[in-house]
Amino acid sequence: MAQTNINIRMDTELKKQFEAFCADVGMSMTTAFNIFAKKAVRENRIPFEVGGDIPNEETRRAIERAQKGIGLSKGFSSVQELMEDLNADD
Repeated sequence: MAQTNINIRMDTELKKQFEAFCADVGMSMTTAFNIFAKKAVRENRIPFEVGGDIPNEETRRAIERAQKGIGLSKGFSSVQELMEDLNADD
């Protein structure tokens, strides 16, 4: 199979971290990128979830507020109790 070269622009610190990671798992960066490319082509998708920090800052704040009981509605023991509360004239 014929080989070709590609150039990838990457933050210097990220490159150092990725090189260290690849060394830790016993592969080169070239091997890592080839594994990614083959899996992406085989599955016809990015082979991992792409997203922001999980949870992101807004979600972390919401979790903290919920843990402190801030902004929570009261609990209901049945759907009927919930519906009665929703339909009540407050």
